[in-house]
Amino acid sequence: MNPSNLNKPPFQRHINKSQQPKTAGYVKTEAQKIKKPQKSHMSTKTCKFFFLMIIFSNFYPILTYPHPEFPCKPPNHNSFPFCNTSLSIPTRAKSLISHLTLTEKIQQLTDNASSVPRLGIPAYEWWSESLHGIAENGPGISFEGVITSATSFPQVILTAAAFNRSLWFSIASAIAIKARAMYNVGQAGMTFWAPRRFLGEENDGDESLMLSACCKHFAAYDLEKWNGFSRYNFNAVVTEQDMEDTVQPPFRSCIQEGKASCLMCSYNAVNGIPACVKKNLLDTARNEWGFQGYITSDCGAVATIYEYQHYVDNPEDAVADALKAGTDIDCGTHLLRHTQSAIDKGEVKEEDIDRALFNLFSVQLRLGLFDGNPANRMFGDLGPEDVCTKEHRALALEAAKQGIVLLKNDKEFLPLRKDGNLSLAIIGPMANNVSQMGGGYTGFPCKPKSICDGFKAHVKRASFAAGCPDVACDSDDGFDEAIKIAQVSDYVIVVAGLDLSQEREDHDRVSLLLPGKQMELMSSVAASSKSPIILVLMGGGPVDVSFAHKDPRIASILWVGYPGEAGAKALAEVIFGYYNPGGRLPITWYPESFKEVPMNDMNMRADPSRGYPGRTYRFYTGDRVYGFGQGLSYSKFAYKIVSAPDRLSLPGPMKADSLDNVLQRREDGLDYVRVDEVASCASLRFHVEISVMNVGDLDGSHVVLLFAEVPRTIKGAPEKHLIGFDRIHTVSGGSTNTKIWIDPCRHLSFANEHGKRILPSGSHRLMLENSEHSLLVEIAQNSNKQ
Repeated sequence: MNPSNLNKPPFQRHINKSQQPKTAGYVKTEAQKIKKPQKSHMSTKTCKFFFLMIIFSNFYPILTYPHPEFPCKPPNHNSFPFCNTSLSIPTRAKSLISHLTLTEKIQQLTDNASSVPRLGIPAYEWWSESLHGIAENGPGISFEGVITSATSFPQVILTAAAFNRSLWFSIASAIAIKARAMYNVGQAGMTFWAPRRFLGEENDGDESLMLSACCKHFAAYDLEKWNGFSRYNFNAVVTEQDMEDTVQPPFRSCIQEGKASCLMCSYNAVNGIPACVKKNLLDTARNEWGFQGYITSDCGAVATIYEYQHYVDNPEDAVADALKAGTDIDCGTHLLRHTQSAIDKGEVKEEDIDRALFNLFSVQLRLGLFDGNPANRMFGDLGPEDVCTKEHRALALEAAKQGIVLLKNDKEFLPLRKDGNLSLAIIGPMANNVSQMGGGYTGFPCKPKSICDGFKAHVKRASFAAGCPDVACDSDDGFDEAIKIAQVSDYVIVVAGLDLSQEREDHDRVSLLLPGKQMELMSSVAASSKSPIILVLMGGGPVDVSFAHKDPRIASILWVGYPGEAGAKALAEVIFGYYNPGGRLPITWYPESFKEVPMNDMNMRADPSRGYPGRTYRFYTGDRVYGFGQGLSYSKFAYKIVSAPDRLSLPGPMKADSLDNVLQRREDGLDYVRVDEVASCASLRFHVEISVMNVGDLDGSHVVLLFAEVPRTIKGAPEKHLIGFDRIHTVSGGSTNTKIWIDPCRHLSFANEHGKRILPSGSHRLMLENSEHSLLVEIAQNSNKQ
């Protein structure tokens, strides 16, 4: 493989400069623009969306650009069976494999897959990233072409705080459009290692994909670099109980509900076995969850099996173990360099490679990569004009506004009055730095603005002082300037928190306090300001700001995460009351004392005997700075549970032999059923109807979080757990109803010590912020043994 090709985008590595996309082209005619493909892979609803998009795009000229190189190009390379779109995907994948030599097969086992010139197959780069927009991290993406930027949405931790499924879907759809547009001009591939639901959206009744999305990092990837441990050699010791109800559920839903077609195994070991060679772990995804796609290693993870973890004695053993466990492709070169010698030593058979290639090629075929000219396929009309659109920038703004969390607002200090004559002091090393807005896995935003710039349209004078030289804030040399502008301004905003110098891949924080002298800066400014100050916190992780929460000189606290390119405007609209905040914290904010909990301890449940407080809102028993789901509004809301069952009977018949098990548990004082013993979970489903009344003065959207508390009679039961949510908009003085569907087998159960989900009988509580409902779960006495 030519090393000079590594940084070129997919299917472009063998194109000379004269073939690269130009900045000008001819204008398509209207007939060309709306030409209907011979075969549609889209649902009627999706077709209507894209048809409208195409029609509206004709109000201005559309430039066309060369498409990337593609397989199955006529006249010399389109007669192979794997190019025949009338054949099934498995048939075509097997045909493609059969045409490759052993050497050519091995060259496909790396993310930078080689070309096969005799078959007309270009090289392909599997690694592209799109966590919250098209990112520059992976070599599959290039911004050096006709597309030089793309909309940057908020980092996912902030969009999670919106608790809005339709928002998440819209963002994913927008990213997919941009990604496909970049593919069409040769600046991206179609396989994105981003766990975005619906990024790889499947069309109704069809195997085809618009893009391929990835669930990562599987599994128990919870440590980067701490106290002598690193992600490359860490062994995550996870109980069967925690594996079942904490580690695996996000991946199961990513596969089953998100329809991901890629799974990435992580660097770390799980219970002594590296994740990429842990066959029972990878088999769970395929055999139990119905995963249909390819499994890639994290970048370099196959090599770490031998080089860092020393799990095997030689490089060939790492190849054999990875392939036989179910890893299909190596993000790296270990399989490329050592598979042939593993075959020579008899450790790997060609059919092991064929199995991996079948999974890889099946995904590429579903993407249409072997269907001929991309310009003639569905989505072939997407191009540069579809990337930095006004609609997508508006969506980025909406996402940031919905995610912002108001954590403190003493005496209703916010919103500030809409008075153009105000003066504002904006203080903090991140306040005037555009590069901090996106966090990690960011590309080149379309129209980014700093937080300072976002406020200029709302005030007569906006003054800026960094206060600290950077986020680490090791010096107080800038304090005087910050104090000076605070003294002469009507209001003061301090932007503090974290950036990628403090939290990033391969780096763990060792303190939950604000970095360096940030706290001293804040206190000094608050003491000098004419009025209480506003604290804006950036960053993805929790910060112990207990001092600020208690300090009356700090009137309001907002968390904005990494809000993306429109974050500055979103924050200004929230602070000045053009938007009523409604975000909720998606994680628990622990106090500084939590740093004493060893990072290598993977246990979720609390253990008082050794002073272990547990992890996450579901099991943590210690103090909190702010809890999961916490978030204020400029309005006030009241709840009422309109309808919910008071009693739930687990009916017979159960599955064979389960009644004897239930009776034995009752004799032992344990009254529950195992979920896998319930004959029909679907028959137990019910909905909870909730009425939300806005009793405040402002209209606003509101996040409804419904928690459940199971009977605490069985060891390991969670403190509480979220079973449903919705985001609704309610006008002042009005009310809005919503329904949340409950599947008792899923939502009212938890894992026992053996990793089996159990549904306890007794009194369960369904809880909202200021309302709760009791639900009695009974096990029917007349269940019939089958």
